[in-house]
Amino acid sequence: MNEQEQSIFQMISSAGDSKGKAFEALKCVKQGDYEQARLLLKESRKLDIEAHKVQTELITKELSGESKTAISLLMVHAQDHYMTSQLAHDLIDVLVDIFEGKES
Repeated sequence: MNEQEQSIFQMISSAGDSKGKAFEALKCVKQGDYEQARLLLKESRKLDIEAHKVQTELITKELSGESKTAISLLMVHAQDHYMTSQLAHDLIDVLVDIFEGKES
């Protein structure tokens, strides 16, 4: 596995973990534990930021001519994981507010 593939796997892992934390937060909401839900969403966001850093590094290397990111099924999968983790986090964050009775 080359360096670029390792970076892509790191992106998949961080984004997948982020999405998992967001859905754990949703389970907490169902149980009325809004404090734990918010803590899990903070962890989710930190993992999203890790995935974003990898994505930014890959884009920067490509734009600088240092390397060309292969548009492979693996890269598409990584982008899909990252996008859905962000969406899950954002939607669940709003749901916490709704169920807790707070205005967004």
